[in-house]
Amino acid sequence: MPQYSNTKKPYHHGNLAESLLNAVDELATKFGFEAVTLRGCAKLVGVSPSSAFRHYVDKRALLTAFATRALRQLSTAMAAAKEQAASDGTDAFLAVGLAYVEFAVEKPAFFRAMWREEAIYANDENYLAAAGELIMHLRGGFADTIDDEDPASLSPQELLAWSSVHGLANLLVDGPVAKGQSNDKKLERATAMMRALAPALGRESR
Repeated sequence: MPQYSNTKKPYHHGNLAESLLNAVDELATKFGFEAVTLRGCAKLVGVSPSSAFRHYVDKRALLTAFATRALRQLSTAMAAAKEQAASDGTDAFLAVGLAYVEFAVEKPAFFRAMWREEAIYANDENYLAAAGELIMHLRGGFADTIDDEDPASLSPQELLAWSSVHGLANLLVDGPVAKGQSNDKKLERATAMMRALAPALGRESR
């Protein structure tokens, strides 16, 4: 199975592999993933297609790297939100849930890419590691913010939390909820939903 290359070579504009992923973000955000091609990304970055192919053998490999980056960024955002809430003495569950939704509304292309297994190499080692890291956060008490008796599996409470937050994020990004509203307004709606969800998880709403 083709894999994407992690080879890093000096280019006049910086790290080409990362620059191509930034181009995916721009094209997918504007035109959808169907419009993304390696040649198009290379053109947007300002390099020849042959340079792009040194890093990613095809579009599927490029999107695999993009989805991997998305998963890792979301994991980082959730962990950072949990740590910040602990430092501030604020509601960690609310902070982690909002970090998830904020990632989606501010980086919609990354959010859409994470589970597009039909368009990527879903057995890619780096992708699987990134997916495993994110799932570990989610089944570990939703990043350790709700009670968790079995960190090796998703409890009904963890599934409720994840499906609620992910479902709202989907509705905010691609659905009719808060359509045309600012990201701040969307996060206000997410905050209200998280507070309404808290009692179902045995948590006090703050």
